[in-house]
Amino acid sequence: NGHDFCILVHEKCDVELKFRAPEMIKYTSKQQISIEDFTMPFSGKLDSKNRWVILAKLLPWDEMVSVYVKKMSLSHGRVAIDPRVAVGSILIKHLKSLSDEDTVEEIQENPYLQYFLGYDSYRYDQPFTPSLFVAIRRRLGDVRFEELTRELVSYTERVKAKSKEQSKGKKRDSDPSGSEERRDGNKGHLIVDATVAPSDIKYPTDLDLLNDVREKSELLIDELYSSAPAKKKPRSYRQVARRQYLAATRLRKKNKKTIRKALGKQLRYIARNMKTIEKLLDQKGSVSFPLSHTYQRLYWIIQEVYRQQRRMYEEKSHQVADRIVSVSQPYVRPIVRGKTGKEVEFGAKISVSLVDGMSYVHRISWDAYNESTDLINQIEFYRNQFGQYPQWVSADKIYGTRENRAYMRSRDIRFTGVTLGRPRELTEEIKRILKEQKQLSRQRSRVEGKLGEGKRKYDLDRVKAKKQDTSESWIKVTFFVMNITRLLRVVFLSLLKFMYSWWKMRKWISLCRKNLVWQI
Repeated sequence: NGHDFCILVHEKCDVELKFRAPEMIKYTSKQQISIEDFTMPFSGKLDSKNRWVILAKLLPWDEMVSVYVKKMSLSHGRVAIDPRVAVGSILIKHLKSLSDEDTVEEIQENPYLQYFLGYDSYRYDQPFTPSLFVAIRRRLGDVRFEELTRELVSYTERVKAKSKEQSKGKKRDSDPSGSEERRDGNKGHLIVDATVAPSDIKYPTDLDLLNDVREKSELLIDELYSSAPAKKKPRSYRQVARRQYLAATRLRKKNKKTIRKALGKQLRYIARNMKTIEKLLDQKGSVSFPLSHTYQRLYWIIQEVYRQQRRMYEEKSHQVADRIVSVSQPYVRPIVRGKTGKEVEFGAKISVSLVDGMSYVHRISWDAYNESTDLINQIEFYRNQFGQYPQWVSADKIYGTRENRAYMRSRDIRFTGVTLGRPRELTEEIKRILKEQKQLSRQRSRVEGKLGEGKRKYDLDRVKAKKQDTSESWIKVTFFVMNITRLLRVVFLSLLKFMYSWWKMRKWISLCRKNLVWQI
């Protein structure tokens, strides 16, 4: 009736005013509820020692969520999910190394994860569809994760300062001789290195790649023929080409002559299919867009792959500029590493620095480059982040170029690499410096361990994102998650130090009491 209709309109207006009125999303801080206030089914209770409960109370949610919603608007599109749920779900996914679908199911089944995401009670509902992870990764991007890392690092520094205040029993403001006393000098240790984050693609060979291109060209022929006025479908000889491809790949031992013969056959089939595609496109001359964006992009990719493979086949070479190794991910390039078992890797090359256990990603490139060119930018980043240049820089010998050494020498930065030129006269001061240099050069293994941790535990060795921007976001969130684990260790160590100081003080008090009783 009319009365109910007015109520529905009034409720709808309230919803619109609540979600659509602001121009930009303003995140309202929600304090972490206590474990006792979290409602569980069957009168259950959460354990306060669980890692997700500790992490929920430890993370700076307000700062992290404010970075996420910085450019989100409510005046366009659908109403977004809770920002804390979006950011927390990404952390859960990489902390537990789960797929998108498994992450949603874990959140749906695990009350500790729901408490971590800020729920006030357990609910057996799907928080969002797994496909939303792609939009979340794309929304975060590179810049957002850099801001999140800065917020986390500043929060970690506050935690360290607070633990020092508790251990010393006095505030930082009352101590003029703190970390600020050497503000104008060099201080700290910067460790840099580079690695490759391989993408989740099949190991590329020319024959497999050409077979994939041939199948994609046949798919385009089927798509164009479905709406073409041709009476008879053009021949593509796909079954014959498939049998010839399998006959070559199933051989145990393949010599160069056999592989070259198979490559030539696949190239000729692709050339025939390309001519057929051009004829079908000519028949659609009056149509403005004969192919959709997806198929048009695919057509450009297979044309470029065919051009590269044809050139290498004719020149009898295995090198070509901007070589495409995957049709589904054409931005992936081969990166020559020269390491045992991994001479060539296919993915993004990244430059990483390590400062006091916290890792920073400075560059993500899908093309091969010399990592020594990033050292100056990494040192300048250290200065912008901490207010001063590092005292020592540890890096591989490839970073020890003359340009980098001259730059560090002009800023009174010491390099742990081998000194160039003739040996100097060993004075006591030089002996002390060389001893310190040798000790710090051994710490370069820390950044190697950090990269190994990311590849073994957090899927950095298999980036499963399918787009270039989401792959870069995957890499960034991996290092952000490792920084969170570093924050947990810092808090745990500060807690141990506080307990040790408390135990030591109690022991000293008991000893004083015993001495007083003995004197009496």
